[in-house]
Amino acid sequence: MSDQPTYYVTTPIYYVNDAPHIGHAYTTLACDVLARFKRLDGYDVRFLTGTDEHGQKVEKSAQAAGMDPQAFTDKVSQNFRDLADFMNFSHDDFIRTTEDRHVKACQAVWKKLEEAGDIYLDNYGGWYAVRDEAFYGEDELTKTRDGKRIAPSGAEVEWVEEPSYFFKLSAWGDKLLAHYEKNPDFILPDSRRNEVMSFVKGGLNDLSISRTTFNWGVKVPGDDAHIMYVWLDALTNYITAVGYPDTDSDLYKKYWPADLHMVGKDILRFHTVYWPAFLMAAGIEPPKRVFAHGWWTNEGQKISKSLGNVIDPVDLANKYGLDQVRYFLLREVPFGNDGDFSHQAMVNRMNGELANDFGNLAQRVLSMIAKNCNGQVPTPGDLSDDDKALLDAAGGLLSDVRGHMDRQAFHTALEAIWTVIRAANGYVDRQAPWKLRKEDPARMETVLYVLAEAIRHLAILCQPVMPETMSKMLDQLGVGEDARGFESLGEAGALTPGADLPKPEGVFPRFVEEETGA
Repeated sequence: MSDQPTYYVTTPIYYVNDAPHIGHAYTTLACDVLARFKRLDGYDVRFLTGTDEHGQKVEKSAQAAGMDPQAFTDKVSQNFRDLADFMNFSHDDFIRTTEDRHVKACQAVWKKLEEAGDIYLDNYGGWYAVRDEAFYGEDELTKTRDGKRIAPSGAEVEWVEEPSYFFKLSAWGDKLLAHYEKNPDFILPDSRRNEVMSFVKGGLNDLSISRTTFNWGVKVPGDDAHIMYVWLDALTNYITAVGYPDTDSDLYKKYWPADLHMVGKDILRFHTVYWPAFLMAAGIEPPKRVFAHGWWTNEGQKISKSLGNVIDPVDLANKYGLDQVRYFLLREVPFGNDGDFSHQAMVNRMNGELANDFGNLAQRVLSMIAKNCNGQVPTPGDLSDDDKALLDAAGGLLSDVRGHMDRQAFHTALEAIWTVIRAANGYVDRQAPWKLRKEDPARMETVLYVLAEAIRHLAILCQPVMPETMSKMLDQLGVGEDARGFESLGEAGALTPGADLPKPEGVFPRFVEEETGA
């Protein structure tokens, strides 16, 4: 194996009982940006997404659609593939839990847990939410006026009694707490870490890990009457995709443990309590980090099908532009917090930050170069303190942005970049190259060169978030495909004075809402 550093990032696998929406796009986008960033930073990256296709909820949805479960999951899984392609996600693998490789991995994990003495057969009675595929304690439920019991997620629960295999989760509380203490960044953001630790300190009950009331799932090895609990099945996808149970494979040795599982806050417990306990019991190293992000509301309202306000990311991108939507979703809200989507906020970011700040900076600099420097990279002279300050700010960005990205702080990474964009605009205003054209043409060329270099840095660093538009911007700077990685930042990839540049074209048009006639 090579000495190249590796990075393995995963999305949760998405449940196929419904159509993909903004929440799915948001989680996968965050992983895509990290994957692209790490590739540009010299890493050998593996980026996994996929679909979770087993369980009672899927079986019921298939029945409601009048379809066989496999045909139903084939159809709905394709919707998630199509969304990933449309959003320009750069995943390396798309896993489905109905694949043979996954069934093999799940059953291998089960056997490991059984051999370790962590599984036993008993009878189970508990409050179960089909929608969440989860059991809840009585103390977690609220009662409605008509006597229904509701889980914290809002799903209705029903009492279920059946034979079940159990995982000895109760034996893993102290070991989990020790793991959290030893690895303080295992759960981010910190607020979520506190939430999980509090839950574990409250005591863990053994976990039901099989069902007998439905058939759509992975069969328990040696007992076909039982279907594997959907979360044990689903979580195993992360190791299936790197070759488990072949732990001697190059794929497994290279990428496991995963560097990051990105999840929504609603599935935090499964990933930070059940999953590491399963893994440790099976003698497998846990992932390095689980990051739980928040939820989006729509114009202040909770998003739900019943309200009819589900946000379709395809509709958004068709209206505003794909890269503009990618930028907005990671810029608008501190990553990890809940956020509110509003069309006005979207337009404000597009017009204020993309069109005015960055787009206008690039357009006017490149237009001045085209008009006043024969369409060639300007030739710089001696640098002033003001020149050096802007170049130093641009040159220092990678270190700052890398630090923010490594903590999944996308909003602060973008704010660091925009600080330099605003500094470049201030530099343009102070230096006034349009005046220098007559007063001091040589100085004008120096100023325009400094600006072009700053824009090159900015465009390279913005590639993970806005790959298509930054590709166009780098084309206009004459930056070749082989000079767009982070190793080309700084003098190593500096623009060559006298090199011909193409005719400049704006990449961030202002958004103007179309007026409709009466």
